Amino acid sequence: MEILDIKDLSFSYAAEKEKAVDNVSFSVEEGEFVALCGETGSGKSTLLKLLKRELRPNGTLTGTVTLDGEDVSAFTPQRSAQAVGFVMQQPEQQIVCDKVWHELAFGLENLRVPEQEIRRRVAETACYFGLDGIFKKDVASLSGGQKQLLNLASVCVMQPRILILDEPTSQLDPIAASQFISTLRRMNRELSLTVIICEHRLEEVLPIADKAIVLKKGKVAFCGLPRAAAAKFSADESCDMPAAARIFTRTGGSGECPIDPLEGKKYVTGAFENSIRSIKRETRQHEGAPALEFSHAFFRYERSAPDALFDLELKAYTGEHTCILGGNGSGKTTALCAAAGMRRIYDGKIKIFGKSIDQYKNGALYRQCVAMLPQDVQTAFLRMTVREELEDSGCKAEELPFDLSGIMERHPYDLSGGEMQLVALAKALATDPRILLLDEPTKGLDSGHKKMLRSIIKGLCQNGAAVVTVTHDVEFAAESADTCVLLFGGSAAACGPTGEFFGGNAYYTTSASRMTRGFFDNAITADDVCALCGANGRKSGGA
Repeated sequence: MEILDIKDLSFSYAAEKEKAVDNVSFSVEEGEFVALCGETGSGKSTLLKLLKRELRPNGTLTGTVTLDGEDVSAFTPQRSAQAVGFVMQQPEQQIVCDKVWHELAFGLENLRVPEQEIRRRVAETACYFGLDGIFKKDVASLSGGQKQLLNLASVCVMQPRILILDEPTSQLDPIAASQFISTLRRMNRELSLTVIICEHRLEEVLPIADKAIVLKKGKVAFCGLPRAAAAKFSADESCDMPAAARIFTRTGGSGECPIDPLEGKKYVTGAFENSIRSIKRETRQHEGAPALEFSHAFFRYERSAPDALFDLELKAYTGEHTCILGGNGSGKTTALCAAAGMRRIYDGKIKIFGKSIDQYKNGALYRQCVAMLPQDVQTAFLRMTVREELEDSGCKAEELPFDLSGIMERHPYDLSGGEMQLVALAKALATDPRILLLDEPTKGLDSGHKKMLRSIIKGLCQNGAAVVTVTHDVEFAAESADTCVLLFGGSAAACGPTGEFFGGNAYYTTSASRMTRGFFDNAITADDVCALCGANGRKSGGA
């Protein structure tokens, strides 16, 4: 039975001629799990906001969106709040209460649901989502994964007809993201809840989806089965199709396209020889003092709180890209903020080019020395348009390695998540830093823009800069980093060359590594797997 119908939907932002959403039409059946994907700026986030009346941006809208046969524009606030659940990219933007149980009850209280009904629904929902252990905790004490799970639970306690999610795992570590996606899958199958999820990371979403929709420049480029989408777009850099599909396409596979690591493993091991098992990698020799050094660093947010950084030892060198990984709450962003002078450690040392960070006075740290792309890039925006933001920072749009011409007159807050990343990155690069600190720089970026970011980082390193990136994107780290560090409990639990790091990890590793482990020794990217497949050749009769 059809639950959602979108007909001839078009939208353009105020003062813009180009349509962000252009004549989009599709329908969703009740209980379907729909994956929405496409390049950065293709209109995905705008489209999702048009499905929720309260989130519609200012601009010109034509066409219709109907839910259960009723135009969503005619929904009362109460009907909209109940029928259309929406989970945003950044957990903090959606949470409004101080306690977990307050957050769960907030929506129901505003709908004037009877108290006994609220108690029953909240208790039942907390148990279903496994929140009973943190039920009375302060929201501020939760990890990023717990906050996003709380957001999901707070929406689902309203018992919506349809659940919409805009890149909900972009700020979650790989394990928390996997658990979050598994929860969505369980709700979809057990509760027949209709789900539409916008994601760039499709490794876990596409295999469980019933339908895939691909947007290109505001138009629907594809609407159909996920496996067909993977086969059609696996060579397209605008879509982050699963590694298994990309390897299959690039190695000339025939037959059914694999879309998960198990299917990918069966394809690679069944089709190729493995007498050549390893990729040769260069071993870097560090010379001189590190550009950034943490030495026995300790930091806590409150006197009575546990240490967020605990005896942290970490070094980053000029000419190298260092990626810091770890679970939500492990201290990654805290470490980056301390390196940027935004947090002051209470014990230990932080040195910038051999000099204590405390010795940089009167803003000297930020004059062609250190620049940071924050996790919440909205904090970097002060002006009404992108053009004004760039002009303020002395950045010339025509000299950027990426194109922002189509959004120059738009308010920064009206941009998609990926477009915000690009504008904030442009402002950081304009300072010509010797140390560039990046906190989750790939949020909202398609694979083409990630490739561009890798090129920028490589250029900076070749020119003698040091780049330190905090990321949950293990694929990006595997493809771009020279050194990887795993933080756990505020300390560096592991540190080493990228190939050894991901090759030795079982959980914090890439899909390419998982699908070839035991067959190839140190293949950690799709490029590695394709290279080894090509070097070994196909088995006689291999697919």
